[in-house]
Amino acid sequence: MAQLTNDVEKHTAIYVEAFNAGDVDAVNAMYTDDAVAVWERGVPLTGQARIDAVREFLAAGPTMTAVPRQSFVAGDTALLIVDWTIDTKGPDGNPERLTGVGVDVLRQGADGHWRYAVDDPYGEQ
Repeated sequence: MAQLTNDVEKHTAIYVEAFNAGDVDAVNAMYTDDAVAVWERGVPLTGQARIDAVREFLAAGPTMTAVPRQSFVAGDTALLIVDWTIDTKGPDGNPERLTGVGVDVLRQGADGHWRYAVDDPYGEQ
């Protein structure tokens, strides 16, 4: 199970740890049930499609680095601006490096833990 946090400043590091471990369940636990992820520009994913996309992507064994640039908290909502890099394999099997500036909206649940409500890794574009 994911090591969720009530400290928004630690959320990104915990996500990266679960991502790099290939822990599909831990990564998916870091999203709200109704979360929207836009991992491919213009293609928002929710529900089972989002869950399945995590499983498929992590199967290739990618590694991520991510550094929060800014964070803003208003009550139970947070906005994170995150510089990230993912090293993975492209469709041809060759190494591929993905980079971007993510714009993430987190919601704090009744349990006090932060989870992604919107995950847009290419939000700067």
